[in-house]
Amino acid sequence: MHDSIKPVSLDKAYRLLSHGPTVLVSARHEGVDGVMAAAWACALDFDPPKLTVVLDKITATRVLVEGSGQFVIQVPTAAQLELTYQVGSRSLNDEPGKLASSGVELLTLGDLDLPFVAGCSAWLACRLIEELHNQQAYDLFIGEVIAAWADERVFRDGRWHFEDADPSWRSLHHVAGGHFYGIGEALTRK
Repeated sequence: MHDSIKPVSLDKAYRLLSHGPTVLVSARHEGVDGVMAAAWACALDFDPPKLTVVLDKITATRVLVEGSGQFVIQVPTAAQLELTYQVGSRSLNDEPGKLASSGVELLTLGDLDLPFVAGCSAWLACRLIEELHNQQAYDLFIGEVIAAWADERVFRDGRWHFEDADPSWRSLHHVAGGHFYGIGEALTRK
């Protein structure tokens, strides 16, 4: 009965939980825009809404977040698979023209001075809640969501509608080594 259950090495254990939606993290500071992909983002609280995201010390976007005290989490679509891979595997530290060469188009939402990535299905503008110990020890950043938007072609009435949308609107789920999944079919309980 349990022959199919096998141990997972601890260095791969995180992959058992890392198939949530891959997000794009963007920030602006002193006229510099950065966008990176992150697989480790999570809702944290309802009121006020908060989220967490892991931003490695080597990323240029992290420096922009720390400098400006704000950032955007956005949900890229299956149509943005290559863009997501490019901004996640290349560094602004090494390539100042990374955004343009990756096909990133930025847009403005509301009256916030933040870089929003066009073509995504959802955007959450966040104010950084500084927790220096968590940031330094664990690369864990907490954001209070101060504004949010979604494309009604895939999110309306307070929920996702992937089943009604073109498959290009599916969210991406990075599992490791440049391997992604798109969200699957809707399941309805009886």
